[in-house]
Amino acid sequence: MSDENHTERWTTGMATRRSVLGEAYVDRAVARTTPFDEGFQTFITEGAWGSVWSRPGLTKRERSMITIALLAALGHDEEVAMHVRATKNTGATAEDVAEALLHVAVYAGVPAANRAIKIAKAVYAEGGTED
Repeated sequence: MSDENHTERWTTGMATRRSVLGEAYVDRAVARTTPFDEGFQTFITEGAWGSVWSRPGLTKRERSMITIALLAALGHDEEVAMHVRATKNTGATAEDVAEALLHVAVYAGVPAANRAIKIAKAVYAEGGTED
């Protein structure tokens, strides 16, 4: 997944992905890429990061809170933890995350919010960093 032979959207996406998740996290993900998942990695880099996360309509802080709420509602625990860690780069505070998870409780259910709150608390207790 080197930068050569990729689209402009991939390049934009990789820059956004690095700014949100951190250099070390993305470097590890890139290093683990194999021919099996290279297409998937390109898809998420171009689609999620190069298209949605790179749009000008919302701040990274706002996108971060929305993403955490959606992941919590869907029960994607590892992704919740990853995106809570990423708040150090997006500007979303622990208070922002707590508010987003209150919305999850109302609109997606208390069990989903309760699980995500436990995950967020664990991330913050460990220092909240991925690097």
